[in-house]
Amino acid sequence: MPHDAEISEKRMVFIAGLHRSGTSLLHDILRSHPDISGFRDTGVPEDEGQHLQTVYPAARVFGGPGRFGFHKASCMADDHPLATPENAKLLYEQWRPHWDVSKPVLLEKSPPNLVRTRFLQKLFPGSRFIVVLRHPLAVAYATRKWCHSSIPALIEHHLRCHERFILDMVILDHVRILRYEEFVRCPAFHVDKLCDWLGVDRFPFDQQVRTDINAKYLQQWHADCQGVRGWGIKAVCFARCFEKRAARFGYSVRTPEILSSGALPVIGTDILDETDEVSEKT
Repeated sequence: MPHDAEISEKRMVFIAGLHRSGTSLLHDILRSHPDISGFRDTGVPEDEGQHLQTVYPAARVFGGPGRFGFHKASCMADDHPLATPENAKLLYEQWRPHWDVSKPVLLEKSPPNLVRTRFLQKLFPGSRFIVVLRHPLAVAYATRKWCHSSIPALIEHHLRCHERFILDMVILDHVRILRYEEFVRCPAFHVDKLCDWLGVDRFPFDQQVRTDINAKYLQQWHADCQGVRGWGIKAVCFARCFEKRAARFGYSVRTPEILSSGALPVIGTDILDETDEVSEKT
């Protein structure tokens, strides 16, 4: 494989975030930059790199959207058996035809990147990671039609994946966390900051960014909390259960319209116990 020097010269950027978190929108914007190449018209869902390679398993192997994070084997770190120089070369070789390698920055986006940042950094040292967070309620309701899991199970999946990422984050050399709700309020500002961080010129983009998409999902949550046949009581109980964990990311389940400001704190290992058995059908 003749591209060792080429790999070392490129700035590899991985976008991570659960399905329906806004990663596709950000990927579409950044790949329109003249110095950034991202996958386009590949024929696979959302032009995701996970579907364009044979080195590691895609999310669908572990249940797909709303489920893959429950499987320990889906979480890949720098000590994973597949994290080898040979696989780095193979992965680059498989992705290379879908990039314009004349550009200095190469972009890839896949949801399971969220629990594989250390693995990808081991394959491509110096990689940069952009992690997109979105309110767990919005992600849960938006994902439900794809996987038919319950809302509590989808919220648990959201929190479990992000708690895993926070544990891995301390090992990463270059990472930026972007909350979807803040991004859509002022997309040009956040894209400018990302360009500065990636070392490319700021640029204008024409993608439309809607600011109101979360509202319908949060309204549905409020309706469910007031529902009949016992679901209302259960929803309130689940809100209490998830509130403390969601708050660590600046979100609230009880009052979801309110976002907390400030940086994300480091989450201790007491939040994520790998021995816990979490049902996907809660």
